[in-house]
Amino acid sequence: MSKILKSMLAVTLFGVAGISQASAWPERAVQWVIPYPAGGGSDVIGRVVASGLEKRLGQPIVVENKPGAATIVGASYIQSAKSDGYVVGTADSGTLAFNPSLYDSLKYDPAKFTYIGGLGRFPLMLAVKEDSPFKSVADVLDAARKEPGQLTSASAGAGSPHHMALEMFKQRAGVQIQHVPYKGAAPALQDILGGQVSLGFVDSASALANIKAGKLRVLAVATPERIALLPQVPTMAEAGVPNFTAYAWQGLVGPADLPGEVVEKLSNELAASLKSEEIDAKIRAMGVEPLPMPAAEFKRYSDAQRAEWAEVIKTAGIKLN
Repeated sequence: MSKILKSMLAVTLFGVAGISQASAWPERAVQWVIPYPAGGGSDVIGRVVASGLEKRLGQPIVVENKPGAATIVGASYIQSAKSDGYVVGTADSGTLAFNPSLYDSLKYDPAKFTYIGGLGRFPLMLAVKEDSPFKSVADVLDAARKEPGQLTSASAGAGSPHHMALEMFKQRAGVQIQHVPYKGAAPALQDILGGQVSLGFVDSASALANIKAGKLRVLAVATPERIALLPQVPTMAEAGVPNFTAYAWQGLVGPADLPGEVVEKLSNELAASLKSEEIDAKIRAMGVEPLPMPAAEFKRYSDAQRAEWAEVIKTAGIKLN
């Protein structure tokens, strides 16, 4: 056999083996990295979805928490993993949309992930304690304009979705409100409830219990339409602040160059899991909207979000290096 024929045969066999290997995926457990501590909203969603997904894939999905540095630790781990489909992970609005503008250098590149699909999104809403004098967004704006910089707004931390929502609100409404960052959504919420701060943007998952208990008054939701959780609460546009949509969202990504067959299979099964009655009900019970998106659509969504929030961050002059 000539050298040329041998080379052609080797290339063909290698290609067939690669397709076969991808088609057989997964042949063992898959690691799902979550860049947050155990017990939080992102962790719970990941574990709920993983429990349904592993039944469809026929292999265990092992959830591992790798928190730290505004998701940078977990994101870097995912991106540096072997591109064989056995390490994937959660990437959220911070990972994919905020961090590239907040930090001059990152240990990962959002463009180098393999985008697999959407997971869920947490509606963000402007809230005050139940006995606050602010009964509407108009009340907040009036106070902010009368005494610029006197109102305070809690967030889950500098660079968090809650912080970014505040910055967008200030820009869209043309007001000055002092940002007060906390180490997580829970302590921020406690100081809103205690009156140590004037108000705050909260997410539906962390605030749900206090909303239901009547301890927290939601003035407006930063969503295009009213949400089923709070049908009586207006959108920001209805409340007089147009062009303002803000979610804390997340999806599933993997390292660069995952095999196409693996991405297609994982993306399809992920979407099917999210649409299943059991998983859908569990996620919605947390106040979170399931976000089933195919891989290409999730990448387009992430890219558009990154561009939109880059403008907000640039205008606000925020850097977290």
